[in-house]
Amino acid sequence: MATFTQILYQIVFSTKNAENTMIQDEVDKLYRYIWGVLKNKNCTLYQLNGTQNHLHILTHVHPTVSVSDLVKDIKVSSSVWIKKQKIFPDFVSWQEGYGAFTYHIDQKKILVNYIRNQHEHHRVKSFNEEFKELLEEHGVKFDERYLL
Repeated sequence: MATFTQILYQIVFSTKNAENTMIQDEVDKLYRYIWGVLKNKNCTLYQLNGTQNHLHILTHVHPTVSVSDLVKDIKVSSSVWIKKQKIFPDFVSWQEGYGAFTYHIDQKKILVNYIRNQHEHHRVKSFNEEFKELLEEHGVKFDERYLL
């Protein structure tokens, strides 16, 4: 029997210390690179966007891929790529951790729009505020000392 899954993951992570190091004019190159990583892992990308200090990835993760390995591959390979391409001169690295939240497929359209509108959303809310809300919404216990 084949394996069938349909789990939406919203993966969220920031630059080190949530520093504003991603230059808006260059982010499309990074997004294409990350899309390639996802395709190579047989994952389906639904939306990718962020601001100068963090990213949101909405994807279906192939059942042969662990989320932690996927995020590690995205962060390690894109970090090396960013430095080699020199697209974000002040970029040091990605934050150590990440958030991964699951959703029902019925929420895909809402999530795509939410991620697509990150710049508007962050006119009134910081990344740290948004991330804490995601953790609380999903019932994830956290210690504020380990947030930014």
